[in-house]
Amino acid sequence: MRIISPSEARMAKADHIKKLVASFGRSQEFRAATLRIIDDAATQGKQPFADSLRKILDANVRPDYQASGQPSLTALASQIDPATDLVDEITVSRGLNDIVLNSDTRILIDDIIEERHRSEELRRHRLPISTRLLFSGPPGCGKTLCAEVLARELNLPLYSARIDVIISSFLGETASNLRRLFEFVARRPCVLFLDEFDALARTRADAAEHNELRRVVNSLLLMIERFKGPGLVIAATNLPQFLDEALWRRFDDILSFDPPTEREITLLLSRQFANFPAHFDLATPVSKLVGMSYADIERICIDAIKKAVLKKRKSVSETEFAAALRQETRRKGLSSRRNA
Repeated sequence: MRIISPSEARMAKADHIKKLVASFGRSQEFRAATLRIIDDAATQGKQPFADSLRKILDANVRPDYQASGQPSLTALASQIDPATDLVDEITVSRGLNDIVLNSDTRILIDDIIEERHRSEELRRHRLPISTRLLFSGPPGCGKTLCAEVLARELNLPLYSARIDVIISSFLGETASNLRRLFEFVARRPCVLFLDEFDALARTRADAAEHNELRRVVNSLLLMIERFKGPGLVIAATNLPQFLDEALWRRFDDILSFDPPTEREITLLLSRQFANFPAHFDLATPVSKLVGMSYADIERICIDAIKKAVLKKRKSVSETEFAAALRQETRRKGLSSRRNA
């Protein structure tokens, strides 16, 4: 992570001021730009100045929804959640019946859903509910899909953190962005999905990492430990060996996602061909699919169905499935050579 020079820092501040001036006359943009300056000041230890500026802002620039009495959803989001630039909202469409998991992981998912549905009962007994989960496993094995499933089953919106925006080359800005992100999820009930978590939470034991990254990990540890809801934070990684050791105990539970077994492959095939039948024994290709991810197998099934539809057939033949399997094998071979 590159550390900027004092002259670059002054340029960054100048950019914020330019945005502030350019937004004059548009109260919500003006408030958002001012809030960013306030947040930067607080990050740099200038809390009295930040507090003073916030009081001036609140006294002189009212949100549109307060002035009109008619809340605008866009204006409301801009005012209450100035961190919306750090997340993307994900459309939620799939539920528990759309996912295949190993039995241990499925039990944990069911437990989390029941726990959240019966949270008041647990609170009456002064028992905590799970709010922080870590998903670990290779690509294509259901981590993102499981976050979507949890959001749907809990009737919560799903937001994916924009890691490329959160990580900054400016000194202190990554930690500031993380604080804004956790304040966002603390303000509104939602599922926050932190994919590629290892990009933020690299082990501090690596001598090659810069001190700034160590400070980011320290901040992240504190934010995760303090987060108590009302929503759910889910971190996901394909590279668990690179995570800082102290992070593991900050999560309420850790779920492992692995490539499907033969039993899980059979179940996945039956679900994929539930609405467009396969005209062959689904047990036949299972052995050839062992070692592939759920996403790989789903892609093969979709490709086979496409081939059948384009041939104006009402079912998938074994020949079409075999052609789709060859195409996926070729695709993975090309990917392996490119990454070698």
